[in-house]
Amino acid sequence: MSTSDLLEGIEARRIPALARAISLIENQRDGYEELLSAIHPRVGRAHRIGLTGPPGGGKSTLAERVIHVYRAREHSVAVVAVDPTSPFSGGALLGDRIRMESLTLDPDVFIRSMASRGELGGVAMTTREVCDLLDAYGFDRIIIETVGVGQSELTIAAAADTSVLVLTPESGDGVQVLKAGVMEIADIFTINKADRPGADRLRLEIEVMLGIRRGKAHGNIAPHHGLPGGKARESATEGVAGAGWEPPALAVSATRNEGVEELVDAIERHARHLHTSGELDRRRHERLARHTREVVDRSLRHFVWQERNGEAALAAGLEEMVGGTMTPYQVARDIVAGLRQETSNGR
Repeated sequence: MSTSDLLEGIEARRIPALARAISLIENQRDGYEELLSAIHPRVGRAHRIGLTGPPGGGKSTLAERVIHVYRAREHSVAVVAVDPTSPFSGGALLGDRIRMESLTLDPDVFIRSMASRGELGGVAMTTREVCDLLDAYGFDRIIIETVGVGQSELTIAAAADTSVLVLTPESGDGVQVLKAGVMEIADIFTINKADRPGADRLRLEIEVMLGIRRGKAHGNIAPHHGLPGGKARESATEGVAGAGWEPPALAVSATRNEGVEELVDAIERHARHLHTSGELDRRRHERLARHTREVVDRSLRHFVWQERNGEAALAAGLEEMVGGTMTPYQVARDIVAGLRQETSNGR
């Protein structure tokens, strides 16, 4: 199908056109940037929800339960389920759709499995572009389920409006909870499999950690130094408290379908907070700026390695690098210098 045919199909909300458009974007075939440019004015209506967390946390099962709640509330839902790409074959299992089989016949639910394409955070640039397409298509809620590879999942914060961190009672002790950088990006904390031993303890540890971030933990203890009455503490944490959103820690059991309604309620509260506080506009401005830089980087990589002589120059210098007479930095400088020479000659 041509780009114009795909656009016509998307405007008419035809699923085959949507599926073909996603494949076009995934494989970066001719016309994909033209398609993304054409749909851009319609992007920004959907609320994007990131589900992230360590492997084995039950994210797919939880996503299925969340979708059922949204469908009961008459919201259409699209899911982008990202699976890790094999570093050997380049393939991916793409098995999340199997876990959501009960939803595949619903015309207002669209599930697409995608490979991470080597992105440590599991959210490749093409994943975010596919989310733009789903947004323009007209879905109310877009769920991005990441690979689940630990602290490198920070990239979900750049792709989602609301980031939900899914942990389990086996996620680790209190020290790990306090040290994990991924804890900083969550808007909502969810302890899945909350029927297992240790769930209450983990929830308490998370709440203590959140209290430390807000400067409210151990508030009854006199400060070691500074102004009396904890005024120094309040001043130091004013910026954090001023954000106006305190991430909740929710207990959920996806397999038992317990606590899922409360999780969806929290997501919707956060969505309203983003709108009323202006935070949503700020996040989307940052997302567009970041995306533009990434498009430039991608275009330059293609230009250097495929349109110009980057690969040839690398191959020519490879033996000298192996022999120790040249370094990667010298070869790289030569490649860049050649591009600058071409530019100055008007080529």
